[in-house]
Amino acid sequence: MKQNIYDNAEFFQQYESIREREYNYNNLLEQPNFLTLVPDLKEKIVLDIGCGMGDFAASCIKQGAKKVTGIDISSNMIMSANRRYKEVNLDFQNKDIEDFTTDEGSIDFISSSLAFHYIERFDELIQKISKTLKEDGILLFSIEHPFVTANKGFKDRVVDSEGKIQHFVLDHYHNEGLRSQNWLVENVITYHRTFSTIINTLTDHDLIVQRIIEPLPTAEAMRKLPGLKKETRRPPFLIVRAKK
Repeated sequence: MKQNIYDNAEFFQQYESIREREYNYNNLLEQPNFLTLVPDLKEKIVLDIGCGMGDFAASCIKQGAKKVTGIDISSNMIMSANRRYKEVNLDFQNKDIEDFTTDEGSIDFISSSLAFHYIERFDELIQKISKTLKEDGILLFSIEHPFVTANKGFKDRVVDSEGKIQHFVLDHYHNEGLRSQNWLVENVITYHRTFSTIINTLTDHDLIVQRIIEPLPTAEAMRKLPGLKKETRRPPFLIVRAKK
């Protein structure tokens, strides 16, 4: 659970270069859809899990949140967030969710963008989130889609002699657990779980699913980043909003 790949110097340098590009998967596909499900944050207490460089946490302050705490296991991420944002009532902490403590029923809104697939014990995570949320509190998270994580570390596509994708492979779907892949560096660890496990874990811990998005790239997004066209053939992300 506590692999901290973002403090690997080589990985983080390459990751920063991706995020600094004008167009990438985050700003053209994941975030535009994620932001449509953010509730009214005026005078709300917010926790952002896996806050990264702090962009979303800082935006919550601008939307009127009373207090925002961003936590991330990566010291590189937290140092970057603290350099970039100095807003009052915005606090960044270099902590894993396992080590973060707060009063039960104290948070109005918990968010997490593309972090939960790094977490091994999903049931424990959701149980802790449910206890932390106030009644009627909202959890909003995005993860790599189970169709994608199922084949991490395995062959996930069939290509022709010119390298053109013929079709994607869906295999190993019910084989939940650890996946090791080479992405920027070797042996990046993520965890696969099925769609039913994800949803049933939420409901098992008193969270009512309100909305699910499996985002498709828009025509404009594909014009800006043509590589997104292949994501019309399978969903790369899953975005879920649930209520306590």
